[in-house]
Amino acid sequence: MIPIIKPLMDEREAEAARRVILSGWITQGPEVAAFEKEFAAFTGAEHAVAVSNCTTALHLALVALGIGPGDEVITVSHSFIATANVIHYSGATPVFVDVDPATFNMNPALIEAAITPKTRAILCVHQMGMPCDLEAIIKLARARGLYVIEDAACAIGSEILWDGKWEKIGKAHGDIACFSFHPRKVMSTGDGGMITTNNKDWDAKCRLLRQHGMSVPDTVRHGSAKVIFESYPIVGFNYRLTDIQAAVGREQLKRLPEIIARRRAIAARFRELLSEIEGIALPLEPDNVHSNWQSYCVRLPGHVDQRDVMQSMLDAGVSTRRGIMCSHREEPYLTARRSGSLSHSESAQDHCMVLPLYGQMTDDDVIKVATALRAAVNS
Repeated sequence: MIPIIKPLMDEREAEAARRVILSGWITQGPEVAAFEKEFAAFTGAEHAVAVSNCTTALHLALVALGIGPGDEVITVSHSFIATANVIHYSGATPVFVDVDPATFNMNPALIEAAITPKTRAILCVHQMGMPCDLEAIIKLARARGLYVIEDAACAIGSEILWDGKWEKIGKAHGDIACFSFHPRKVMSTGDGGMITTNNKDWDAKCRLLRQHGMSVPDTVRHGSAKVIFESYPIVGFNYRLTDIQAAVGREQLKRLPEIIARRRAIAARFRELLSEIEGIALPLEPDNVHSNWQSYCVRLPGHVDQRDVMQSMLDAGVSTRRGIMCSHREEPYLTARRSGSLSHSESAQDHCMVLPLYGQMTDDDVIKVATALRAAVNS
C-alpha cells in the first residue's frame, strides 16, 4: 500500500529525542528556545514562538491582535475546519469567501465585498503548501486598516517572489503567520506549531499567553539562585511545545531544503505522467511562487465519481484523500455568513483528490500512482 504520506525521520531525530529525554528537562525549555531561533532565521522573521499545534498558533494570533466578540474575520471555507474554529474560539465571526479554482486559495477579488464595519482581519490560507496571492491581499488589507494572519499550516519552506526576491512564507509578510508540524506536513515534530511575526509586542503576548499567563517562565525560576514567585496577570492557555518535540523539529529543519527539493521533483514527475490522462486538471503553480508541494491535488473529469475513483485506487494499493473540506457544509457553520457564492470551494471538495506525495517515494511508486489513477478514471 502506498500511503498518503510518510514522515521523513531516521536516527537523527531518534537521537535528538533520546538526548533530551536523558537530560532531565523535557518540557518547554532550552530546546524550544533554540528551535524558535533557528526557525525565525530560516523564515527570515524577527520572532518565532513555538506552540502545541497550528490551531493553538492561530488562536493566539487572533487573541494577540485583540480580535474578539463583535469582530468579523474574512477567511475561506475551503480549509481544514480549524481555520474557522479558531475565529469562533476568539468570539469573533468568520465570513467566508470563495477560492480561485486554479490554486484553491482565497480569491482576492472577492474580499472587498465581504468587508463591513465589523471586519478586523483577513485570515488567508496557503492551501496545500501553495502560497496565496499575498501581495493583493496585503495591499487591500493595508488600505482598509485590517490585519493579515497567514494560515501557513501546510506552507513550511514555500516561497514567494517579493520585491524581486524569493522569500520564505513565514517572514510575516502580513502581520502573523502560523505553521503546523503535524505528521501530514512537510516537517513534523509529532504535533506542534510555530508563530512568526516581526512585531515584538505580539511576540511577547503570544509567549505570555501560551504558558497560562505566567509572569516568569519556569526556566527562569528553576535557574535562579534566589526564590522567585510568579504571578498570573492575565488568563492564558497551556499551548506549550515540549523540548522533546523541539529537538526533533531542529533536526527536521536542518533537512527541510532536501525534503522540499525531493517533493518538488516528485511533483514535476507527476505532471509529466498525469498530463497524459484525458480530463484530469493538474494543480497550478503561479510563476511568482515556489510550493513545497505538501499535497498534490488533481481535479477529476466531471463525468467520474470521486468516491469510485478513490475506491478503485485503494483497491490497487494507493491511498488518496478527497478534496479539501468546506467548513460551511459542517454543522457548526451551516448558517455562517458567506459573501457571495462558494461554488468553487464546493466543487473543489467534490471533484478533486489528493494523491500520495512523500520524500521516500520511488519512481516506481509514482508510476504506480499514475497508473492507478489512469485506470480508475478510464473505468
